[in-house]
Amino acid sequence: MKRYFVQRIGYMLLTLFIIVTATFFLMQLLPGTPFTNPEKLTAQQLTVLNAKYGLDQPVAIQYIRYLGNLVQGDLGYSFQHEGRTVSSMISTRIGPSAFIGLQALVIGAILGLVLGIISALKHNSIFDYGSVALAVIGMSIPSFVFAALLQYYVGVKLEWLPVALWEGYSSTLLPSIALSVTVTATVARFIRSEMLEVLGQDYVITARAKGMKENQVIVKHVVRNALIPVVTMLGPLAVSIMTGTLVIEKIFSVPGLGEQFTLSILVLDYSVIMGITIFYSALFIFVVFVVDIIYGFLDPRINYKGESA
Repeated sequence: MKRYFVQRIGYMLLTLFIIVTATFFLMQLLPGTPFTNPEKLTAQQLTVLNAKYGLDQPVAIQYIRYLGNLVQGDLGYSFQHEGRTVSSMISTRIGPSAFIGLQALVIGAILGLVLGIISALKHNSIFDYGSVALAVIGMSIPSFVFAALLQYYVGVKLEWLPVALWEGYSSTLLPSIALSVTVTATVARFIRSEMLEVLGQDYVITARAKGMKENQVIVKHVVRNALIPVVTMLGPLAVSIMTGTLVIEKIFSVPGLGEQFTLSILVLDYSVIMGITIFYSALFIFVVFVVDIIYGFLDPRINYKGESA
């Protein structure tokens, strides 16, 4: 197990290094300058700003310096917000994004599990067909379409929840529901297909033949085994929800990390773009690692070498 952990941490660091390197040099290919309205600055002012942020150095030197600072946990300073570190901007903005994302994940996972389980147990029924149709619709239509519909019908017509702005818990519900639609559809589809496969396994037939109650068969043998692939999917899905809040945060005026990322791209704030990209990448890599560990505990047949025992 120790060797497995060391190898995985090594792969995680290597993956992060590749992402940092690729992102850094892609930033260099972007046209324009990170300074707003550079045409209004004098040549001397531009020289001072470039020297201050190290942009007057060769790209290789900038890259090595960035890696050196990154190893020490320093993501640099924003080019557009003088005196503000990228780390402080991320810590300030991550709260709303994380809350909305996690709430969407919980709502979507619960609804998806319920829909998927009932759909599998009532296979080839009207409920099953309806559930499959809803799953296809949920996965096909972008979340911003649901966001607009929720704003109009729930916010404007019914006046049940705020249309936008960040004014308390009620403001988090509509963006979370809009984001949860894709999660609900994905989980429902996966749990349904996995349960249908598990229901036909020999050990389920044997359990029924031994006289085990049907609800015990479903809970102990069917749902538990069907959950394994769903768990592996939820981790990356959680991170993708957080990164997928770019448009949703803009629509609902949520002061989250997605909105900051969008604004940073518009003004070419390189350090903030790099910082947020690295943050999300590290989060994604870590979540995949944790999911793999949980996967091993859920299924004892999986050893830490990734092989079936």
